[in-house]
Parts: sequence; structure tokens; C-alpha cells
Amino acid sequence: MSRGPAMDGKRYKLLIFDWDGTLSDSAAAIVDTMQVAIRDLGLPPREDQVIRELIGLGMNDVLTRLFPELELNALKALLERYRAQWVNETREAPLFPGALEALQALQGQGYRLAVATGKSRRGLDRSLRHHTELQRLLVGSRTADETASKPDPLMLRELLDVEGLAAGEALMIGDTEYDMAMACAIGMPGAGVLCGVHEAPRLSQSGAAVLLEDVAGLPGWLAAPRSSVRGS
Repeated sequence: MSRGPAMDGKRYKLLIFDWDGTLSDSAAAIVDTMQVAIRDLGLPPREDQVIRELIGLGMNDVLTRLFPELELNALKALLERYRAQWVNETREAPLFPGALEALQALQGQGYRLAVATGKSRRGLDRSLRHHTELQRLLVGSRTADETASKPDPLMLRELLDVEGLAAGEALMIGDTEYDMAMACAIGMPGAGVLCGVHEAPRLSQSGAAVLLEDVAGLPGWLAAPRSSVRGS
């Protein structure tokens, strides 16, 4: 079910997806892994919800927000512990139901698809090796450790530059205010999905032009006629 105006899909040439909480149902696994790293290093405990709220940011930003009182060396130790466990963990979070099918349908309709994520390049590549069907659909991707972390829009600018497109010719799809804020910063429309970590009011307040229950609803919204997007 969508909550907002629709737009003719022909307006967009590039659809850019967040990963965690948007395509991948990974929030619980991320929180669990962070909690293990925090306990192993003897760092001050943090509530699950506090960690969950920060999913989508680059890891350095997550750590400085979680532990503003700690020195950089301690934060780096947590970062390495977290990455070692997350990347080497044999379990891979599943995609949300209908997400792969939605992207397959969109590619078949002529859309170009990309990913912009707060994950590291190593972490995203690991996930894409597991989800090979989805990997084959993508024309590009950017991660927080190879460009600026969200909500800085640099990763979006880079994807646009590669495709030779203006911001208004692309759509950012994500589950957090960080996704919507970076899109708004360069005048790119944003579609918020409610299957992830941030709730509808937060997504709307950060600039989402439409709210969808999940990515599976995107093809229908894009196909709806006589549509309009706030700020376009």
C-alpha cells in the first residue's frame, strides 16, 4: 500500500536503492552483531533501539554517535571487531519478500538500478555474492567507506555522474531519514519504505515524497498514471 502521490515511471531513468532495511531484512542481525562487539570489547552497553536507529550511516559515524565519550582508538577497535564478525559471518540476511522480483520487473521495464549504502565495500560485495540474482541487475553501487557517508549526497552525485544524469532523473529509495536527506540535498526525489528502521513521520519530515510499505510496491507506484512528486 502506498501513502502519497504517484508519478509516471517514465520520469526516472535511474533507481537508487539503500541496502540494509530497504532491500535486505538485516536490521536484527546488524544489532546483534554490534552488541557482540560491544560486549567483547567491554564498552559501555547501549540499548538495541539506539543501535537500530543508526543503521544506514557509515560505521565511523555510527561509532562516534554511540560513544561520543570514547577515544578514537577504542572506536577503531570496535569497528574492526564488528567488521570481522559481520563480514566473516556465514549467515546472510535475506532480501525482503518481493524485493528481488520487483527489481527484476523494473529492470525489464528499462530502469537502470544502483545501490547507495552505509555498508563497507567489503560488506556489500559479500552480500551481493550471496544474492547473485540481484547483483546482476545493478549498473553501479557506492559504499560509505569509498565515498562520503550519508546524509552527505556524494555517493548519489557519483552515481549520477557515471550515468550522465541530472538529480531529477533519478529516484532514491530507502528506509531512513539519512537516505531522504541526502536525496533532498541535491534535489533528487526520495521514496521511503516502511519495512526498515525509521517510521513514517520521520521519513516524511526528512523529505520523502512518497511512502511505500516495501520495495515490492515500487513497480505499481511507478506505473501509476498522472502522477506527481512533491518538490519536482
